[in-house]
Amino acid sequence: MNITKTNIDDLNAVIKLQIVQEDYETRVNNVLKDYRKKANINGFRAGKVPMGVIKKMYGTPVLADEINKILSDELMKYIRENDLNIMGEPLANETEQKEINWEKDTEFEFSFDIALTPEYTLNLSKKDKIDFFKIIVDEKMIQSGVDMHSRRFGSNNAAEVVEEKELLKGNYAQVDADGKLIEEGIVSENVAMSLEYMKDEDAKKKFIGAKKDDVVVFNPAKAFENKSDIASMLNISKEEAETLDSDFQFTITEITKFVNAELNQELFDKVFGEGTVYSEEEFKNKIKEDIEKQLVNDSDYKFLIDAKAKLVKKAKIELPEVFLKRWIVSTNKDMTVEQVDTDFANYADEFKWQLIKNRLIQENDLKVSQEEVMEFAKKQALMQFQQYGMMDVPEEYLNNYAQQMMQNQDEQRKIYERKADDKVVEYIKGAVKLDEKEISTEDFNKLFE
Repeated sequence: MNITKTNIDDLNAVIKLQIVQEDYETRVNNVLKDYRKKANINGFRAGKVPMGVIKKMYGTPVLADEINKILSDELMKYIRENDLNIMGEPLANETEQKEINWEKDTEFEFSFDIALTPEYTLNLSKKDKIDFFKIIVDEKMIQSGVDMHSRRFGSNNAAEVVEEKELLKGNYAQVDADGKLIEEGIVSENVAMSLEYMKDEDAKKKFIGAKKDDVVVFNPAKAFENKSDIASMLNISKEEAETLDSDFQFTITEITKFVNAELNQELFDKVFGEGTVYSEEEFKNKIKEDIEKQLVNDSDYKFLIDAKAKLVKKAKIELPEVFLKRWIVSTNKDMTVEQVDTDFANYADEFKWQLIKNRLIQENDLKVSQEEVMEFAKKQALMQFQQYGMMDVPEEYLNNYAQQMMQNQDEQRKIYERKADDKVVEYIKGAVKLDEKEISTEDFNKLFE
């Protein structure tokens, strides 16, 4: 086999592979022999089909298949052994590729275009200044955190009088225009109903001040917008609910009021675990601390966006654009040439950033270990458990959950990329000058508009 590379320019090259009979003959014959052993053709005993018949039936597709395997192996081997840093993947040359006759040719020549990774300089120093937005945690955010935890661990308590957002239980019975029960009308018992989701204010006012055993007459079809909810409450089909426009009497059998948890030691222990917080002030400080940690992630995300733009501009990378446009179209079935042309500026910036990111990782040994990936997965698992009020989750549960996440290759890849981004961000933050700016959450969000 003969392999040659011809440089077109600094960013593009053509690799030619010449494959002769001795390169593939043994491989093709071995495959055909295997076919012969397994062939089941009428008129011949198993394993005794003449090789000529096998070659006539399978020779051409086997030849093409084996040639393609050799091509793939040798092309990548050549790129690897010659330390060629390429972008994308090799593409068949559109002008130099000779037409192939698989049934007659014994020697084959293939031409592939490759894009060479561009050379560029990137010297980061304290002369490079990038904004870093530190989001201010205000009292409103802290109080919102307090209210969230208080609601999460709140409870439903019995109440004597309906005020505004109570949960009611009772019995529905359909009535006529005069408020009299309709014989064989719709009846539904022991139904739960929340005033909080009642949209009709006039209907809601009828319940305010009501007590257990009181009877309220109203039209559920007007009071509630969701027809599925109405169907469920009245135990009728959704089709019936769509056309229903009738008053019902609702006999209250139970009144329940949701009460937020008190700010006491019991709540502190439920939220942060025993032995962590002992006062309302410490509770709020801990909430503030947690919010600040979450906001650092937002600040880092914005910093990464700004750092990308700064470094891409600074590096002044020239790309093999014609090749990359072809490669994008070839690897995306639904992508057209026109779409790539329109969006290529965004593609180009992402290609450049990947080159910069990979260089920073390699030159500064910013490796992501399996242990780091597992720790991140465990943190993700803990956050999910905490959403359901489970604060002290056994390590065994977290490990099992993280291992399940790691079995998903796509999920594992995302975590690796996230951790790699984190390391790149930390490196850049240390290499450049941070222009720190305090900012409110509202103004920070406007930066993304």
